[in-house]
Amino acid sequence: MLPARTFILAGLLVVLTAFAAFQARAVEVQRVVSPGGIEAWLVEDHSNPIIALELAFRGGASLDPATKPGLAYMVSTLIDEGAGPLDSQSFQGALDDLSINLRFQAGLDGFNGSLSTLTENSGRAFELLRLALTAPRFDPEPVERIRSQILSRLSREAEDPDVIAGRTLRRLMFQEHPYARPTRGTEASIAAITSDDLHGFVRARFGRDELFVGVVGDITPEALKTVLDQTFLPLPVKAEPFSVAEAAVQSAGDLVVIEKNIPQSVVSLGQAGIKRDDPDYYAAYVVNHVLGGGGFSSRLVEEVREKRGLAYSVYSYLGPLDHGALVGGGVATQNERVGESLDLIRAEWARMADEGPSAEELEQAKRFLTGSFPLRFSSSGNIAGMLVGMQLEDLGIDYLDKRNSFIEAVDLAMAQRVAKRLYRPDDLTVVVVGAPAGVTPTREAPAGGS
Repeated sequence: MLPARTFILAGLLVVLTAFAAFQARAVEVQRVVSPGGIEAWLVEDHSNPIIALELAFRGGASLDPATKPGLAYMVSTLIDEGAGPLDSQSFQGALDDLSINLRFQAGLDGFNGSLSTLTENSGRAFELLRLALTAPRFDPEPVERIRSQILSRLSREAEDPDVIAGRTLRRLMFQEHPYARPTRGTEASIAAITSDDLHGFVRARFGRDELFVGVVGDITPEALKTVLDQTFLPLPVKAEPFSVAEAAVQSAGDLVVIEKNIPQSVVSLGQAGIKRDDPDYYAAYVVNHVLGGGGFSSRLVEEVREKRGLAYSVYSYLGPLDHGALVGGGVATQNERVGESLDLIRAEWARMADEGPSAEELEQAKRFLTGSFPLRFSSSGNIAGMLVGMQLEDLGIDYLDKRNSFIEAVDLAMAQRVAKRLYRPDDLTVVVVGAPAGVTPTREAPAGGS
């Protein structure tokens, strides 16, 4: 008798396949270029009176000064706290009154913004976005208020085992590279950031040459051209030049234990991985799904959770960054079972390297990954974000039509070859936070982290 989860997975695949067929007919990407030369990729959808816009500038937290990590993050939290003639209260009030959602986020490789609005309020929404990008105020009151909030968060994170494990792993893997710096800063660096620093970041980073835009919703290409020029033409033509060195990702096989008096240890582990533009990326993506990226259908969950009940959650992932890449994973388990859990994870890492996925595992993974792809089209904001990602990664405007063919092209020989290339259990760097049993550290934890 087949296990219940097999029937659940089969049923889900039927639903996803039907949904995929529906969604494939609904997404048509148009390239729109304004008279001023601003480009955006657009998916028109007039079924609801909503417009979603996603934007990204290349150059994120990895460009923060070494002495002031957290600068990009602090800008992302303050840029909508007053701009142009509007102070913080007036700017936020305008957003709330018109149900406009405006958010910004700083990543290691980019600075992103998200806007969603009712069509009838879009004129004001785009005006507020323009003000935030071109004339943020960084007044003393919001700067000190947000600084206090960030410092409070950093204080909490200093005791969070998940955060400690993740930042320590990054420090071990990336050493002195900017990727190893604390993205949200330190208490000392956040305290030292000035209004001049915040304004300097905006002047340096927000250039039209580094801007990527995706739009979804109730707007025509002609109307969007006007919006693009009104919103983004006031930006500088070019951002200040920048470069980030390629990271020499360390995979020394170290094991670090950070002692913490908690009943359950948190484990983060990783090794050098594969970048997004690597020809083997799609094969690695499918193989990772089989190993630990596929939830309840993955080998790690089957071996660690289902068969032995060692952990509720165990997983693996690909971490492709612009200038370096990881393949990693994690688990949280009772202190006395950490050693056993790590042994099993390493064994599955080695088995995947030696054997690769089976033919059945490969086909199941490919069916799931192709069938579930349209679930990413569940909101206008998600689609707009995909349009920006397609531009950043130079995937082509027809990527949504072609993406599943890249997954389907992964055959067993390719998957086995890439698994051998990708997984090297002796190179795994492991960080354990807690009071683990059955593990022996090979070195002390480094200072710093994210």
